[in-house]
Amino acid sequence: MTDHHTPEQRHKNMAAIRAKNTKPEIIVRKYLWSHGFRYRLNHPRLPGKPDIVMRKYRICIFINGCFWHGHEGCKYFVMPKSRTDFWQAKITRNQERDKEVKKQLAKMGWHSMTIWECELKTTKRDATLESLQYTLNKIYLQNHQVRKYEIPKDETQMMVAEDNIVLYEKGNSYKDT
Repeated sequence: MTDHHTPEQRHKNMAAIRAKNTKPEIIVRKYLWSHGFRYRLNHPRLPGKPDIVMRKYRICIFINGCFWHGHEGCKYFVMPKSRTDFWQAKITRNQERDKEVKKQLAKMGWHSMTIWECELKTTKRDATLESLQYTLNKIYLQNHQVRKYEIPKDETQMMVAEDNIVLYEKGNSYKDT
């Protein structure tokens, strides 16, 4: 299949695709901000520079385009018919990088979430954003719940102090009793 655009038109189209401040990102950011959630954008010190970082919750949110990240089973992900080998390799690299970044974040103690572009279409948007809010609240409560500690019933397991008590006496530096 041949390209219907001239090389200049194709270059202009591809150059217009943004990596930051995309429409799906802005939808999620506006929702989070209006519901009282505060965040940072594209944190450079974290692996993968997540789209949204919420330090209070230790959550990184990635908002992925269905085509660029190969969303399986999505009607918006269709492998191009021209240069198939190139696109297959590129999308596979993106998917592998996404998995590696999530593993690195998990090792660092961060939760990571992925929101797909198709989940933010008008038919699914409300359900997706409400699910996001529910998940954020649940993670926050899990991280900040009061933990009960059990005291062992067998007192020999508990060592409070040493057996020998050291006392200070006038004239001697110390004395064992």
